[in-house]
Parts: sequence; structure tokens; C-alpha cells
Amino acid sequence: QVQLVESGGRLVQAGGSLRLSCAASGPTFGRYAMGWFRQAPGKEREFVAAISGSGGGTYYADSVKGRFTISRDIIQNMGYLQMNILGPEDTAVYYCAAATMAWGLVMTQSFYNYWGQGTQVTVSS
Repeated sequence: QVQLVESGGRLVQAGGSLRLSCAASGPTFGRYAMGWFRQAPGKEREFVAAISGSGGGTYYADSVKGRFTISRDIIQNMGYLQMNILGPEDTAVYYCAAATMAWGLVMTQSFYNYWGQGTQVTVSS
């Protein structure tokens, strides 16, 4: 069983940066892929970024490519999402997710078995 707790969300001005953290518990977290998703008000949850179990592979949604960076610290059981050049369109609740496979269809919600409770990111214009 893996438990995930996100933190780091807050109000930030457009153009600013923010780093989200995802603290994981469970012995297998470091072996499997993890991802970040977000859900804006009135919209469906969407994929943001994913990183492989080894940390060697990453994948990003086109909307965040070049601005966001996903990373993980396997020893500390932590995941991160560095977000730069934020805009109002990035306002959403951000969720981290953990899978039980090292890689696969990482952009789909069904690939993941565990989810955090989410952290709110609000970008003011």
C-alpha cells in the first residue's frame, strides 16, 4: 500500500514559480512510475507529467513542456514538480499519483493505483 501526500500549493503571481512535493510511504514507491495530474474548476482531471520508476524517463503534457520539471528522490521517497513561468491557466488542484508498474500509459489516470488528496495552486494574473 502506498500513501501520497502533496504539499507546496499556494497563491502565486503569473510568471512566478512553485515547487510541489509529494511525500510517499510504502516500500515499493521507488520502483514504480509516478505522475502529476491537475483539475481546474469545471474541468476534467488532466495529465501533467510522469517519471519512470528509475527516474530516467519523463513525459510531459504539451501544455507544460519546457516550463515544468518532474523529479523524484527514491531514497527519500519524494516526488517533485517544479513549475516555472506559471500562468492563470495553470490554476488547479494538483494531484500526485503512483503506479505499480515502472512505465506504461503514464498519461492515463487508469495507469495509477494510488492518489494523493491534492494541493491547490492558484495563479493570479
